[in-house]
Amino acid sequence: MKKVELLAPAGSLEKAKIAFMYGADAVYAGTSKLSLRTRAEINSDTLADTIIYAHSIGKKVYVALNIYAMDEDYAEIESEVKRLDKLGADAIIASDVGVINTIKKIAPNMEIHVSTQANTVSLHAAEFWKSFGAKRVVISRELSKDKIKYIMENKPDDLDVEMFIHGAICYAYSGRCYLSKYLANRCANQGDCAQPCRWQYNITASEVNNPDSKINIDYDEKGTYLFSSKDMCLIKQIPTIIDMGVESLKIEGRLKTEYYLATVVRVYRQAIDEYYKLKELGEEKEFSYLKYLEELEKVKTRGLSEFYFSDDKNQDIHDLDGKSENMNYEYGAKVIDLIDKKNNIYIVEIKNKLSIGDKLEVLYTDKLDVGSFEIEELYDVDTNQEIPTINPGKKGQKVKIKIPFENLKSGIVIRRKK
Repeated sequence: MKKVELLAPAGSLEKAKIAFMYGADAVYAGTSKLSLRTRAEINSDTLADTIIYAHSIGKKVYVALNIYAMDEDYAEIESEVKRLDKLGADAIIASDVGVINTIKKIAPNMEIHVSTQANTVSLHAAEFWKSFGAKRVVISRELSKDKIKYIMENKPDDLDVEMFIHGAICYAYSGRCYLSKYLANRCANQGDCAQPCRWQYNITASEVNNPDSKINIDYDEKGTYLFSSKDMCLIKQIPTIIDMGVESLKIEGRLKTEYYLATVVRVYRQAIDEYYKLKELGEEKEFSYLKYLEELEKVKTRGLSEFYFSDDKNQDIHDLDGKSENMNYEYGAKVIDLIDKKNNIYIVEIKNKLSIGDKLEVLYTDKLDVGSFEIEELYDVDTNQEIPTINPGKKGQKVKIKIPFENLKSGIVIRRKK
């Protein structure tokens, strides 16, 4: 049985390695100025290293060139397509028909994935993209369960469907935001969104016969975040989505932290694998999402919602107070090396302040359980002197620490309980 692909974001080579370690089958990345996350792009050398690394462990890298391009962009686009073809990228993600046509001309053997920006909301649109040379379509996040099911039951067998299962939701339809350009002169459709949907707004109304009057109708004394959506979370729906036959499940978040990435990828990896095992045993109904949801709630979110996928039309999808939820945990450290196997002394890269007595949890790659422990010893890397606390004063700051678990791999993420 062919398993569904788990696709994770990679805003850097290190994030790609963490995504693969925690169970992603493939990652997607952007490059130069030609994707919709200009602040999360991998430079040329790093992208090459990412592709080489992925292929060495049997994984894939898809590269986004999904801006809506102007004529002056095409010289760079042509150069980039040639480079990606030479590097061996497994697919290019695009939405602009001109860009897709350019890919077909320059790299005819390159796999094309049609970005969610193309707003594929119907079987007819999916069939068009197939006829235009696409191998995969990333369907719109605005589609309901029934509409996705219809597409899956009737699409060409050799056209893959990818859908988002977790992450931030753009207030604008299929991410086509014009508010950013209007308010901040930053074009979302060219990869430079200022995220005005996350801004705080003060709302007033006027009486019909007294236009100078102002009535405050804010959510609370701090104003309101009327455009801000909760995050998508479809962990409960994993069995339904797998049974539909969707080929690829996508996690949003190229700008998220390594801790967020490790947590979310490992949860969906474990949930997917468990459901397949239950199916083999004929025990599908035994699948329970609650333990997975509990883990997902240990990273910052704007609240969680099933968005349009849900049958519940009364669900609240708005984040009106603009506050991050689930603030009881933070990124503590990342394992770099085991330097004393007998005493379980590791070098870790610290991500937030660590002190003796702090409660930490190791995020394992092969199970949902965590390794809980309390910091008993901290040592300066250079002097080997014991220290009571350490702050991440610079990027890459390291410390020696005793972790009571054997043979933790480099890159393992450790979270700190506040």
